[in-house]
Amino acid sequence: MFYDLKGKTALVTGASGGLGLEFAHMLARQGVTVALAARRLSALDEACDRIRADGGRAVVVELDVTDADSVTAAVAAVPDRLDILVNNAGISVPGNATDLSLDDWNRQIATNLTGVFLTAQAAARRMIADGNGGAIVNVASILGLRVAGAVSAYAAAKAGVVQLTASTALEWARHGIRVNALCPGYIETDINREFFASEAGMALIKRIPQRRLGTPRELEGALLLLCSDAGSYMTGATIAVDGGHLVSSL
Repeated sequence: MFYDLKGKTALVTGASGGLGLEFAHMLARQGVTVALAARRLSALDEACDRIRADGGRAVVVELDVTDADSVTAAVAAVPDRLDILVNNAGISVPGNATDLSLDDWNRQIATNLTGVFLTAQAAARRMIADGNGGAIVNVASILGLRVAGAVSAYAAAKAGVVQLTASTALEWARHGIRVNALCPGYIETDINREFFASEAGMALIKRIPQRRLGTPRELEGALLLLCSDAGSYMTGATIAVDGGHLVSSL
């Protein structure tokens, strides 16, 4: 089967909750052994148990993407071989650019851009050493392609992820490593559900051409495409899954 991922091993960062956990479940359902990575070990243990209860294979890997030594250790701890990296860890600290503290700027750049680089670099080094190639999916955002208010640091970091994806795709293609970016639009999760039920949230939803939020499962097709042989001739690509938000009229 073109989408067959059975027997593969994937590292998913930021997997203790939100989209990272959803991505881990998506891959586990396809027969992938998933290494769930994040800083909160207790949350990872719970997530791992849920995947195993559904018949999947999962292990826990402690990871702080802002710490180079932690990244190196986490990538080395992935069992067997590393076939797939879903580079998902990220944070957001909203605030107007005039009010944003340097600490909040640095935290977002360190996690959302430098952390993506460090993890992709370590994964690529292992993939090259193993000699089997692999697929790296960097989770960016439509905010890396088009801006909104009060997210200057986040948008700058995600735009950086898009360009980082293209540049590393060029460098690593000769090693059989594909690097692509997945740019979700507004996807409903436990973290943002309360906001989107508010007046401001509902006003934002009205600006999406499909007039609704996406669900995590609606990212599955794009994720599996980029991780599997169905996307074997794709590298350096950016895929937006956003209900048409990027093409909405100005």
